Amino acid sequence: MKNSKTGNKTNKQTSAPAKVTTKGAAHTQVKTLHPRNKHNQGYDFEGLIKKCPKLSHFVRPNPYGNLSIDFSDPEAVKSLNAAILLTDYHIEQWDIPAGFLCPPVPGRVDYLHYIADLLAVNGKAPKGTKIRALDIGTGANGIYPLLGVKSYGWQFVASDIDPVSIANVAEIINHNPDLASKIDLREQANPQAIFSGIIGDNERFDITLCNPPFHRSLAEASQGSAKKNANLAANRAKKHSQKPAVSSSSAALNFGGQKAELWCEGGEQQFLANMIKESQQFGQHCLWFSSLVSKSENLKPCYQLLKQLNTDNVQTIEMKQGNKITRVLAWSYLPEAARKQWAKLRHNAI
Repeated sequence: MKNSKTGNKTNKQTSAPAKVTTKGAAHTQVKTLHPRNKHNQGYDFEGLIKKCPKLSHFVRPNPYGNLSIDFSDPEAVKSLNAAILLTDYHIEQWDIPAGFLCPPVPGRVDYLHYIADLLAVNGKAPKGTKIRALDIGTGANGIYPLLGVKSYGWQFVASDIDPVSIANVAEIINHNPDLASKIDLREQANPQAIFSGIIGDNERFDITLCNPPFHRSLAEASQGSAKKNANLAANRAKKHSQKPAVSSSSAALNFGGQKAELWCEGGEQQFLANMIKESQQFGQHCLWFSSLVSKSENLKPCYQLLKQLNTDNVQTIEMKQGNKITRVLAWSYLPEAARKQWAKLRHNAI
């Protein structure tokens, strides 16, 4: 397929990260989640347990007397996710196979809220089946299509190179018949491709999204998980004024995760470079491309590559969740006039 270009080589823009704060009478409080995020007030564990009694096995008072779970325990996190998805999004019998990535729901739905703002016309985030999104690497959890359908009613294509992941999301959909017409699962047959073999010749997508593999190797992923577990143990010990316990399972992957979910050759930076290069071939098929970027140092090479490929607009959205900062990198090959026309025809919002 020939590369598609907008022909507009002068109208390029890179926005500064969007740092959002909420101002109070005496303090400036850094916002941790998007204003539309249902989880801004934390978890209602009592309400969640009523919906999912199994969660009670993992809930205990923390040192401050508040109910919580051990977030280093994959089974606890999975049970919490299932309870949230049932209680707040009416998704029945969500589950993942042992060892697969179990992402926290509040942070994942934040990504969807921010890209909804990116697609907004006249300040209104679009809803309904006219919006088509492509989730690259949906994983066994299928979290973005599930949350995107329930939050905004969008149509999703969810792709993955792993047949086990595709089969598990299909099983979740089987338990939730209302999702069947809104989520199209596609297995990527070529592990070297991202969009090729997934986007059809006559297909159009309003947004693509992706949570790239973070690490360069299994060893690096294991080391990162061990460090997370050690930090969690040290924090718990500090609160209890005890020495941190050393666990023989400390090297286990935190929250699980298979190869395609957690690591790839070259890590996040190489994956992003591959995605950006291939995206140029589909510049007329997608209004916006986007991806999470966990490491801030990976942004600069992305900007340089996007400039070389004559993207018309590049935006970086900064999301702060607790002590963690994640970025959404979004880019479009379509000039502003074409983007407005796209919105007028497809969103019917102007």
